[in-house]
Amino acid sequence: TQCKPNISLDYLRWVGKYIVRKKPDVIIHAGDHADLPSLSSYDKGKKSAEGRRVQEDINAAIEGMEALLEPLYELQQAELEEFGEVKYKPRLIITLGNHENRINRYVESTPELHGFLSVDNLKYKEFGFEVIPFLTPINVGGIYYSHYFENTMTGKPLAGTAANMLKTIGNSFTMGHRQCLDVSTRYLQASGEQQFGLIAGACYDHEEDYKGVMGNHHWRGVVVKHNVKDGSYSPLFVSLDWLKEQYGEH
Repeated sequence: TQCKPNISLDYLRWVGKYIVRKKPDVIIHAGDHADLPSLSSYDKGKKSAEGRRVQEDINAAIEGMEALLEPLYELQQAELEEFGEVKYKPRLIITLGNHENRINRYVESTPELHGFLSVDNLKYKEFGFEVIPFLTPINVGGIYYSHYFENTMTGKPLAGTAANMLKTIGNSFTMGHRQCLDVSTRYLQASGEQQFGLIAGACYDHEEDYKGVMGNHHWRGVVVKHNVKDGSYSPLFVSLDWLKEQYGEH
């Protein structure tokens, strides 16, 4: 979702409204909710980095999470008033991305900030999320989730298509990181298992200057997984353009 200052956060409200419409049991954010451009090592020392402030970046991420969860809070408040209890309480998970990890890297290089600046400043736990450390896979329903999966020989992101990665990882997986939609499935004859590899790394409405004109043409949206069992599911791909048509101001 890559929240940062000076952009509209309406796209998160669209997703939030869709969440309360579908009421999924589990909501998994693949990471990089906070963009944190002020801590980018790529722009350090460049004119594009001038005027950036860490606290403004953190505030943008918090505002983005508030926008995402506001429809859920409204639904839960209505349930509380009508039934005396909250009925819809989804499990919330976020697998931290390399953008959130910018905080850890910065504190490591600036140790005097230890204890003052950390991922906790983003308040993910306070919003109710299980916070999964960067590059630590979590298994939910037989599917392994991580912001991306490492090449164990180099420590860099595992390259290749979803199909190639599925062979290497050997289990159903879902990751973000790459601004694309790439899905592959394979059937394991001996066990009868249907495995899915899924890369879906963009759900924001703004364009990124560093990607150029053609680089910003990628797919953006969310994926709904129905009938999740033992790593298999029925996927529904929901584009941000469609969510904008449904929930944006007309």
